[in-house]
Amino acid sequence: MPNRLAHETSPYLLQHADNPVDWWPWSAQAFDEARRTDRPVLLSVGYSSCHWCHVMAHESFEDEATAAYLNEHFVSIKVDREERPDVDAVYMEAVQAATGQGGWPMTVFLTPDAEPFYFGTYFPPEPRHGMPSFPQVLRGVRQAWETRREEVAEVAGKIVQDLARREIAVGDAAAPGPEELGQALLGLTREYDPKRGGFGGAPKFPPSMVLEFLLRHHARTGSEGALQMVRDTCERMARGGIYDQLGGGFARYSVDRDWAVPHFEKMLYDNALLCRVYAHLWRATGSGLARRVALETADFMVRELRTEQGGFASALDADSDDGTGRHVEGAYYVWTPEQLREVLGPEDAELAAAYFGVTEEGTFERGASVLQLPQTNGVFDAERIESVRRRLLAARAGRPAPARDDKVIAAWNGLAIAALAETGAYFDRPDLVETAAGAADLLVRLHMDEHAGLVRTSKDGRAGATAGVLEDYGDVAEGFLALASVTGEGVWLDFAGLLLDHVLTRFTDPDSGALYDTAADAERLIRRPQDPTDNATPSGWTAAAGALLSYAAHTGSEAHRSAAEKALGVVRALGPRVPRFIGWGLAVAEALLDGPREVAVVGRSPQDDAARALHRAALLGGAPGAVVAYGTAGSDEFPLLGGRPLVDGEPAAYVCRDFTCDAPTTDPERLRAALSG
Repeated sequence: MPNRLAHETSPYLLQHADNPVDWWPWSAQAFDEARRTDRPVLLSVGYSSCHWCHVMAHESFEDEATAAYLNEHFVSIKVDREERPDVDAVYMEAVQAATGQGGWPMTVFLTPDAEPFYFGTYFPPEPRHGMPSFPQVLRGVRQAWETRREEVAEVAGKIVQDLARREIAVGDAAAPGPEELGQALLGLTREYDPKRGGFGGAPKFPPSMVLEFLLRHHARTGSEGALQMVRDTCERMARGGIYDQLGGGFARYSVDRDWAVPHFEKMLYDNALLCRVYAHLWRATGSGLARRVALETADFMVRELRTEQGGFASALDADSDDGTGRHVEGAYYVWTPEQLREVLGPEDAELAAAYFGVTEEGTFERGASVLQLPQTNGVFDAERIESVRRRLLAARAGRPAPARDDKVIAAWNGLAIAALAETGAYFDRPDLVETAAGAADLLVRLHMDEHAGLVRTSKDGRAGATAGVLEDYGDVAEGFLALASVTGEGVWLDFAGLLLDHVLTRFTDPDSGALYDTAADAERLIRRPQDPTDNATPSGWTAAAGALLSYAAHTGSEAHRSAAEKALGVVRALGPRVPRFIGWGLAVAEALLDGPREVAVVGRSPQDDAARALHRAALLGGAPGAVVAYGTAGSDEFPLLGGRPLVDGEPAAYVCRDFTCDAPTTDPERLRAALSG
């Protein structure tokens, strides 16, 4: 019999709707029940493509005896961290403070007042590797609750007090200058892996936001070292197993330092951010590899993540059926030599094994290999390789596919809109721009209310109940601003402005300029979450700072520029010390130092070829964070077009920066040169 989760929209919660555990969604009613029955709360947080979440669910939450114990002695709450990042952030901070580490599944025990007192992540069904079993943990917590209640209350109260003291008060510091950004570059150079690309050791995550900073730093300063780190890292990732060599798109991370064996889940945010990085690398260098990967990643997102409503699903699972009924990580993606021979025949199988690095021993598990491109030398017949790739992809399509988490997350769709709009514009793919506009339209229709407030998620055309958090407002505004620059449709600038009004009034501390992850009128948790660091995605703080800065450049709004500068104070504090974890903040700071530049392109009509050439040159200029307004002379579509006439009857481009404007030009090459130095 289904439990209370059967009525939820989150695919992760729905995965648990048939558990024998009497789950509650996060709600006031769940805590009321805990108070009424005088029971502690088990809070279990995960997400649908999390491998170890599935393992713990199968071992413990599907087990009748474990479920019976939980149902008798606890009120059990299940949370999708992607749907409720605020709940996840607050309790993950507590877990990390108490244990020094965190991760998912996250297992936290709370009082009926939602105060945490015992923490963990994955617990096995029997004791192993020094970990207690989940039943042991449950018995221990129950005993403490029943016999040492004062001690539990004291621990919970101390944790809540410690969290309250973690308020971030650096929002009023000055924005970083050239010196701080130079120190950040030096710090990244020290952590860079010159042999393999990327930063740090295993596991290795794609450093998309740091790469954006390095590209912008190169554009502003000419630093060849910054550009080389991007070139080498992007090539290593694109040749590694973290990149899907058949279908395009990136896995979440590599378990090793060489990008060889991925954790196979594919997230929308990684692919959106990396698609944009590779497109920007092509813009800076003309790299053929960067062009191919940007387009293949864009096509992957459209083909495998786009929903019927026009938005983008959040993830593909790491696990899938290996053909025997068992769910195994990576089963969809890996190959043995025998499987190659079955699909390709002996000669082409031998070629494929050499080209993709498939060995008899295997590079993964059970003799299977993750496809890579290990050969940097040697000559391969391009047509024959393409035939091999097509046939392997077709054969793979016949395998049981990984499950897809179909919920549409506003923030991640904002990232996808920006990536697809720019990639489509750079590579003359109007279909990608159209797809980006379709996703933006869905966000306006389904995720925005009449006051331009955002809901965080939707599924199957039905909006969820969770209010948008700061990253939703920042990333969706970023996507709308990119779409405005590419399409010349000022309505997207207007929508971005409405979202940023919420940032100024509901998410910003009016005294210091510091930002909060939740709105002032949001549900009150044990602490108001506030995290400026960029991890898997830009933090809400830095995403909002970037969108505020771009909007100010478009409109001349001093309030938005001042808010962006105040928000960047945190980057001044963190950039020189932990540059790997404030990459998008550093990228926004580069835009601030460069102006950012404001480009207005005016033409005689929307179909004016000369104006379109200038518009393309403006988009490809590469100046950090430059904003582009495109339209006909005399148009009021964008503020930057006001008072910008044609020059001798010809389309023209105007470039301004720091309240100073260059002479207008009618020459695309001169425009590009003006934006590249």
